[in-house]
Amino acid sequence: MDKRVGLIDMLAAELAELEAQGLKRRRRTLEMPSRAHMMLDGHPVISFCNNDYLGLAGHTDLIHASRDAAVEAGVGAGSAHLVAGHHRLHAQLEKELADFVGMQDALLFSTGYMANIGAVTALVGRGDAVFGDKLNHASLVDACLLSRAELTRYPHGDLDFLEAKLKVSTARRKLVATDAVFSMDGDIAPLPELLALCERYDAWLLVDDAHGFGVLGEHGRGVLEHFATRHSPLATRLIYMATLGKAAGVFGAFVAGHPTLIEWLVNKARTYVYTTATPPMLAAAVSTSLKLIAADDWRRIRLKELIAQLREGMAGQPWTLMESNTPIQPLVVGDNATALRLAEALRERGVMVPAIRPPTVPQGTARLRISLSAAHAAADVERLLATLRDLAG
Repeated sequence: MDKRVGLIDMLAAELAELEAQGLKRRRRTLEMPSRAHMMLDGHPVISFCNNDYLGLAGHTDLIHASRDAAVEAGVGAGSAHLVAGHHRLHAQLEKELADFVGMQDALLFSTGYMANIGAVTALVGRGDAVFGDKLNHASLVDACLLSRAELTRYPHGDLDFLEAKLKVSTARRKLVATDAVFSMDGDIAPLPELLALCERYDAWLLVDDAHGFGVLGEHGRGVLEHFATRHSPLATRLIYMATLGKAAGVFGAFVAGHPTLIEWLVNKARTYVYTTATPPMLAAAVSTSLKLIAADDWRRIRLKELIAQLREGMAGQPWTLMESNTPIQPLVVGDNATALRLAEALRERGVMVPAIRPPTVPQGTARLRISLSAAHAAADVERLLATLRDLAG
């Protein structure tokens, strides 16, 4: 037998097994800008699956900023930041991002995945120790594994367990990594307590604020504003990461922290050093987005109203809506097949909510991940609620 055919047959069999387990994934095709109402696979749907929490992804101000910057700076950056790809627009945005979140300096990365891997692997390695919440995003898990430091994954939110492990660690350097808002549960990490633990046991604290940036805090400045820890005297041990493709509505990510930390990452974060810089026009779009995030408090007010509406309307339904005060509202269904059937039934009725299954979430907790946006109207949430009530029978 042709060995190449055998290898393909092996993959086909494993794909069939994923299908049988209700774990096979597929892509859907969007035919317009990301909005609350959109065309997906040729069908109109109300989307409750995007991370565009503030409804900025299709905002005309961002489009115009990108267009104008493309005329000025071209489309591609041309090379890595450390060669000749670091444009004036990149430098300007890094200063704006640091100021926005109340840190001293910031560094742009192409994606949140690259930011987490770059930061963790630049700071710890063999002989060091990393500690991560068991519900951390895959990028943090992979970053910790790739660092080759000793990894401890502590039970979700269990600070007593974490402290016990930190206390007995003899590693030369220690780093604690956590999501700020957990992407599949919607709850918020206890940042002040984590920061205090890291101060007590002389550890770095890396906070992934992908789902809090733009949403948390009075003016959307993220988890640091939410807990009033911006400009904290403990910030020298804080590594703050946030993405720019969710609430900010654009693309990319950044790490913020002490200037010495940022200079170290410029030199040692491989995912920064060895990749082409993002298009400068995206930096211009994010600069515009920051102004909208800070000025448009009504977007966060509307989100709070929609969250309250959804939670009140789900009372008495047969599925469990997990505790969350963020736009991420997980509806736990249980088994994979049931979650897929419910998601498909919603889609057939013009409502798009994704079914989330293992390994993204623990076995037996397959769920629908309802994502709310300031772009939704109260009528959109009522449509979702009415459809779920109808399907519940």
